[in-house]
Amino acid sequence: MTKLTETDLALPTGVTLHVQQGGPEDGEPILLLHGFPESHRTWRDVAPRLARDFRVVAPDQRGFGASDKPEGVEAYRTDRIVEDLLALADALGLGRFTLVGHDWGGAVAWLAALRHPDRLHRLVIVNAPHPLIFQKSLIEDSAQRAASQYINAFRNPLMEKGIEAMGLETFFSKTFASHADVSLLSDEERQHYLDDWGRPGALTAMLNWYRASDILVPQPGEEAQAPAWTKAPFPPVTVPTLVLWAMRDTALLPVQLGGLYDVVDDLRLVTIPEAGHFVPWEQPQTIAAAIRDFMHDARPA
Repeated sequence: MTKLTETDLALPTGVTLHVQQGGPEDGEPILLLHGFPESHRTWRDVAPRLARDFRVVAPDQRGFGASDKPEGVEAYRTDRIVEDLLALADALGLGRFTLVGHDWGGAVAWLAALRHPDRLHRLVIVNAPHPLIFQKSLIEDSAQRAASQYINAFRNPLMEKGIEAMGLETFFSKTFASHADVSLLSDEERQHYLDDWGRPGALTAMLNWYRASDILVPQPGEEAQAPAWTKAPFPPVTVPTLVLWAMRDTALLPVQLGGLYDVVDDLRLVTIPEAGHFVPWEQPQTIAAAIRDFMHDARPA
């Protein structure tokens, strides 16, 4: 597999991002966005496979890993993260690119595709719900509502103290034990997580992604009305889109796949039966192969 290098890039959005990149300079660019509670290492076995033929860029998003962790909840609104994404692409001289997002990285990717389709050749989503479908499911689907109560827990201002009280090792177990095959994580990878979470301000920065979100998560059994924006006309995603969905995801249920063809003009949907939420490192070969096939089949205009 191709070796990648790491560097820090100061962006005009006011943050410095730690970025892994590699592959041929003239290769078609792919940007990989990780989710919670990870870093560019989400793609540790995907990026080198793609970098054989493509120019691959995988940042630690603001608040995560070795990137800056600005203070305040407002600094983590998704539109601010999209600004980081475009600034990073500009800094690297990338006009248009294929955007891949997992988990919170997928939330950023959905918004980038909706607001800046002129910058994307393609969109790849890995176990990250479309915002309209997700919000509706939290109102209408009791199972998804129950599965999403961790969001309310993460928004609790006392969450950091709770994590500190239980210890990062216990938080590690609680984070992954019910959502992934932790036997696939080496001791070295486990330590990477603990080191990143132990950086000053890291816990608050990561949790602020949830606190900055406008997604409404009612309590189980609570009477709730869908926000007005879910009833208004919603723009479609117009760029060619691949959605990869691991079906053993216990946080984001298969209900998230319903209605995708109504909100994406050009959609390819691939399900992965034997993997959970953290499929980028549970089945990296599957993810890399699917992205590679999509790059070949969905040629840019």
